Amino acid sequence: MMTVENAIEARELAKSYGAVEAVRGVALKVPRGSIYGFLGRNGAGKTTTIKMLLGMTSPTSGGASVLGRDIARRDESVEIRRRTGFVSEDKGLYDFMTIEQLIRFTRPFFPGWDVGLEAKYLRAFELPPRRRVKALSKGMRTKLALLLALARGAELLVLDEPTEGLDPAMVEELLSLLAGLAASGELTIFFSSHQIAEVEQIADRVCVIHRGRVVLEGALDELKERYHRVNLIYGEGATPPAAFATPGVERLKRDGRWLTLMVSENAERIAAEARADGALSADLLPVGLKEIFLETVREESQKSER
Repeated sequence: MMTVENAIEARELAKSYGAVEAVRGVALKVPRGSIYGFLGRNGAGKTTTIKMLLGMTSPTSGGASVLGRDIARRDESVEIRRRTGFVSEDKGLYDFMTIEQLIRFTRPFFPGWDVGLEAKYLRAFELPPRRRVKALSKGMRTKLALLLALARGAELLVLDEPTEGLDPAMVEELLSLLAGLAASGELTIFFSSHQIAEVEQIADRVCVIHRGRVVLEGALDELKERYHRVNLIYGEGATPPAAFATPGVERLKRDGRWLTLMVSENAERIAAEARADGALSADLLPVGLKEIFLETVREESQKSER
């Protein structure tokens, strides 16, 4: 079996519906064995990107490979879907079937189906085989969709808003399960969501898409090392500056002698510049993914309005 470094590689992937550009030149790389968080507001282009990657819709331009297969080739696109488990927001299950009927129906489509994994997740997820799908709670529907994805021997798990409608306890259970599945390094998880705290809890890398474009991408730990909040206090009579020479200041808020900065790089250098310019103290504070996301999206929105 062919081995590739990245489970997904997208190259300037774009999709238009008439005059509407849903996705505009998305480029990203998802390393094998990682949990990759795909973040964006509703309508940002996340679902359209996923549909292109899985061959469910054709790109207007650009291209991509998934598990080493070209999404533009029909035979390779079929192979991508055979080796990928996709759990959509609506779960796409047949409500009139029982759980065991749905499993028996799905099994023949996948030569690599693992009956051992099927039995394992039936027990672990506490899924009653004879219960009809339409009678399942949202949490149980999510578990069933995951069972169908995992038992087929999927190398890539693509999740589109999988926690939508779940209660907090069920969300924690699902996130713990996903982290455990990825720990072996044999399964890659591409996790699309607008729930930032959930992505931050389990992701190795993140990509922020806004209005169809990638506006931020990288290893989560590296992004959190780059971004800081800098709190500055100036002396009596001092006038805090309106701008800094050192690049990296994304936002500046003044309150009397206090100045609060959101910076995307060069935090230490910016603090040193502030001290040289009369700041009595300069405190560097870490920020979470939510603040990074909001700052990035805010900046991109302001650019588009200029």
